[in-house]
Amino acid sequence: MKVSIRKLVVILSVVTAFAVVMPFAASVACAQQKAAKAPKQLIGHWTLVSVKNEQDGKTTEPFGPNPKGLYIFDRSGRYALMIFRSDLPKFASNNLDKGTPEENKAVVMGSLAHFGTYSVNEKEGSFSVRPEAGTFPNWVGIDQKRSFSVSEDELKITNPGAAKGGTSTLIFKRAPREPK
Repeated sequence: MKVSIRKLVVILSVVTAFAVVMPFAASVACAQQKAAKAPKQLIGHWTLVSVKNEQDGKTTEPFGPNPKGLYIFDRSGRYALMIFRSDLPKFASNNLDKGTPEENKAVVMGSLAHFGTYSVNEKEGSFSVRPEAGTFPNWVGIDQKRSFSVSEDELKITNPGAAKGGTSTLIFKRAPREPK
């Protein structure tokens, strides 16, 4: 088998170019993927789009089909989360202290709120929250780990230890910024 010098030079040039470009391209791809998980990507205000819970092979929407909510991450490592059903009943008495057992139960079952500190693990694509107070007191003072991904203006969070059991998937959209 005869290979001309010219063909050999072309083959070697292609192989060399491939060997030089591929590691760079791979590192750029890794950097872009890592940047999507970076703490700065989480910072800001996020509005809730959906909450789905999977347990025992069934998918439910524990806060209904149109939940309302907000997740705020600040630069100092503090967060606040509020989630509500959009169809919470009004109290007939118009007094928070005089809700009926049914009204109180509906509000407790239809809302989740907590605040505290958070930290991001870029390598794992996860963050942990440590609630200081919340509507589910069992979580207060305990690190809660969630995996997440940010794609453009969408934040997807997976919580393997949902308050109502099972695994929850939450989708948020970045809240529009107010003009200065």
